[in-house]
Amino acid sequence: MFETLILILDATLRVSTPLILAALAGLFSERSGIVDIGLEGKMLAGAFAAAAAAAVFGSAWIGLLFAIAASVSLALIHGFACITHRGDHIVSGVAINTIVAGLTVTLGLDWFDQGGQTPSLTGDARFTPITFPFADQLADVPVIGLIYSELLSGHNILVYLAFAMVPLTYWIVFKTRFGLRLRAVGENPHAVDTAGISVALVRYRAVIICGILCGLAGAYLSTAHNAGFLKDMSAGKGYMALAALIFGKWRPVPVLCACLLFGFLDALAVRLQGVSLPGIGEVPVQAIEVLPYVLTVLLLAGFIGKAVGPKAIGKPYVKERA
Repeated sequence: MFETLILILDATLRVSTPLILAALAGLFSERSGIVDIGLEGKMLAGAFAAAAAAAVFGSAWIGLLFAIAASVSLALIHGFACITHRGDHIVSGVAINTIVAGLTVTLGLDWFDQGGQTPSLTGDARFTPITFPFADQLADVPVIGLIYSELLSGHNILVYLAFAMVPLTYWIVFKTRFGLRLRAVGENPHAVDTAGISVALVRYRAVIICGILCGLAGAYLSTAHNAGFLKDMSAGKGYMALAALIFGKWRPVPVLCACLLFGFLDALAVRLQGVSLPGIGEVPVQAIEVLPYVLTVLLLAGFIGKAVGPKAIGKPYVKERA
């Protein structure tokens, strides 16, 4: 039982990684007042760009750069629509998701002629697991050995980066001048403007950070967790990240906990496939696969209380003229 639990927790870390990165991306954007439904689209674009570039250049790191570039480009388009032209945030985000879903498949068909997929990635084109010192030697040590060698060791660099981003995000948002301005713009942009700070500039910086983190999440999906790009491989993770952001009430540590919870449910669902439960029998695969999403809705609906976002979120800012 202990070994099974460790394996489930190990899978939880891997499954939670893109959720953590995307949720923190949404945190920066929405703390500045920009609603970002487009997390899904930016993550999917990053996944395709990373896999395509890695397949061509044979380097996962080059793929990562392309993923970030693609995601930041979409983030800037979203910012241009919502900040500069004061467009509807929801419409812009949905448009990005819709366009990317079709564009990635079209480009995949045209460039690689493999049904919308990219070639399978091997070697340096993928982010490989990192083995901690003495992990193999300590594997047989009771309890501690399994935790060290299986749970902590053996993940790729993007997994460790995702978890490192949580305290870094907390420090940026709550301990730096930029973070203070970010939160102020999301709460009262008029007061920030009165202080002589550009509201638009702060929000553009926030959406750029959002794009970078979504690019990391996308690159993880196609060059670390998987060995190439598949159609719609983000599979709603952007929306789950948005749910985790609300569940965590726009704060980094609670957001991390929400992502780990959703990841645990997903990992548990995979583990339960084909298992016969006492008094129930074998649960249908479809019921297992839908479990994380159903529990996500139930948790959001009944257990987090009232989630109050930044006061200026989703509201276009019009500079007052003297």
